[in-house]
Amino acid sequence: MVTVSPYDGLAPSEWKAKTQDLIDAYPLKPTDIVETTLEAWASIFQSSIGGFHIGQEIFPKPQTMGFFLHELIPLELSKKFPGVWREDRRAGEKDLVYVPDPALSAEIKTSSHPSKIFGNRSYAQESNSTKKDKSGYYVAVNFKLFSFHADGEPDKTKQPEVVRIRFGWLDRKDWTGQTAATGQQANLSPEVESGKLLVIYTGPGSTTSQISLF
Repeated sequence: MVTVSPYDGLAPSEWKAKTQDLIDAYPLKPTDIVETTLEAWASIFQSSIGGFHIGQEIFPKPQTMGFFLHELIPLELSKKFPGVWREDRRAGEKDLVYVPDPALSAEIKTSSHPSKIFGNRSYAQESNSTKKDKSGYYVAVNFKLFSFHADGEPDKTKQPEVVRIRFGWLDRKDWTGQTAATGQQANLSPEVESGKLLVIYTGPGSTTSQISLF
């Protein structure tokens, strides 16, 4: 399925206003996305595996922390809005499924980078009809890493924080693959990130801490 871009015919200078319109029309409010993401993040540190607690005895790598968020955000929303939102269950579905209209489903991207998000190389390739459409709504979450002392021991007094949450729409063509033959990453240009992903939350690790209400 080919999704028609809502940005077709618009100059980059007009992208931010269009993204605002898309956010205003979305069935989830930015506050819902922010509150659910922060709740999901907090729940990670209330979890234990085999009797060992995350942030006390277990210090997962960034990919694992991102996986937890990726799984927990849809589950938290399905608990708040049963029958309306749910996690993906089959190939071709977005990470966060809007049951009444799957076209409004969203992808979730997380990164320990302070400001950018990334996709795998497939995001910069032509879509295959057997896989999910790479164009559509995106929730982008940036978080901090665990802190360690010079001797390698973890600093248990500093719990990592979510530093930024953005929401908006990305088209498949917005993703650019690495030029190296072995490159496995797809990136977004600064122009795309600033115009198509609007900041809805900046955390304590940023210069300001606020929820941006649209």
